Amino acid sequence: MKPLADTRLRLLGPVGLYVFVAIFFRLDWYFTLPAKTLLFNDAIALTAGIICWQIARRVVLTIQQRYPGLANTRQRFIWLLVALPVLVFFAWLMRHTTRFLIDGRFLYFSSAIELSRTIGIQIFYHFIYFAVYEGWYILRQWKRETVETNALEKVSLQSQLASLQAQVNPHFLFNSLNSLSSLIGESPDRADVFLDELTAVFRYLLQASDRQLVFVQDEISFIRSYFHLLQTRYQRGLVLEIDVAESYETQLIPPLTLQVLVENAVRYNVILPEQPLHIRIYTTADHRLHVANTLQRKSLRVDTTGAGLANLATRYELLNEGALVIEEQGGWFMVSLPLVSEGRLAEVG
Repeated sequence: MKPLADTRLRLLGPVGLYVFVAIFFRLDWYFTLPAKTLLFNDAIALTAGIICWQIARRVVLTIQQRYPGLANTRQRFIWLLVALPVLVFFAWLMRHTTRFLIDGRFLYFSSAIELSRTIGIQIFYHFIYFAVYEGWYILRQWKRETVETNALEKVSLQSQLASLQAQVNPHFLFNSLNSLSSLIGESPDRADVFLDELTAVFRYLLQASDRQLVFVQDEISFIRSYFHLLQTRYQRGLVLEIDVAESYETQLIPPLTLQVLVENAVRYNVILPEQPLHIRIYTTADHRLHVANTLQRKSLRVDTTGAGLANLATRYELLNEGALVIEEQGGWFMVSLPLVSEGRLAEVG
C-alpha cells in the first residue's frame, strides 16, 4: 500500500482538535485565567498535542503493518485498547512534567473532578487519533478489497467459463464419447469406470463455476478423474504422479487450477507410448504446490505461457497471496503456486 500522505493533517489536526477541546471543555479557563497563564497553557498543550499525534500515528501504523487487512481488524482493535492507557498516561505525564520544569508546579487541579476531566480529555484526544487513522485504514482496505474482489470474480468467472467451454466443446465430447464407445465393446467394466469419471469431471466443472477457492483435496480428486479420461485416450503415453502432503489438503487454490496446468502440458508436448509425458503434482515445505512435466515440445513451437497461465497468474495477483513461478529446469517445465490459507475461504466466499 502507498505511504500515507497526511502531512497537512499532522500539522493542522492537533490545532483543530485543541480548538475544539478549548471551546467545548475548557471555555471557562478563558474567562477566569490571566492571559499569561492561558498563553503558557496553550503553548504546552499545542506542543504536546503535536507530539502525541505523531506518537499515536506511529503506534496505529505499526499495528496496521503487523496485522494488515480487514480480516485482522479485531486484533488491531485489541492492541489499540492495550495501547490507549499507556499513551494517555504518557501524554498526561508529559504535559505536567513540562509545567513542573517551568514553574515548579506539577498538579494544577483543585479537585478530583478536575483531574478526572483532564484525563478524560486525553482519552478523547487519543480516541480521535485512533479513529482518524484506523477509520481511514479500514475505509481504504474496504475499497481496495471490494475492487479486487470484483475483479477476481470477473477473472474467475471468465477462467471457469473458458475452461468449461474448452471441456464441453464438440471436440472434447467427441473424443470422450468415442473412447466410451470403444470401451463398451471391448471392456464393459472399464466403460462403466470411464463413464463414472466423465460424470465426476462434469459435476466438478459445474460445481466450481460459482466458487473462487476450493480445497486442494477436491482439486486432486477432480484431476484424478480428468486424468483418467486423458489416459484412456493416450494409454501409456501419459504418466501422472501425485505427492501432496496430507497437511496441505485443506489449503486452498483457485478452482480448475490443476486442469489448466495439466491441459497446458498435454497440449504442447509430444505424447507417445515410447516417449511418455510425465506429469508430477507435489507440495513442498514452503507451502507451495508444484506442477511439473517433462519437456518434449511438439515441433510446432507454441508459447506455453499463454492465456491459461496468464489468467491463472492474474487470479493469484488479485488474491494477494503470492505469485506464480514458471521455470524450465533439468528437462522439466515447472509451475509453482502458493497455497492459500483456509481462513481466506470465508473472506472471499
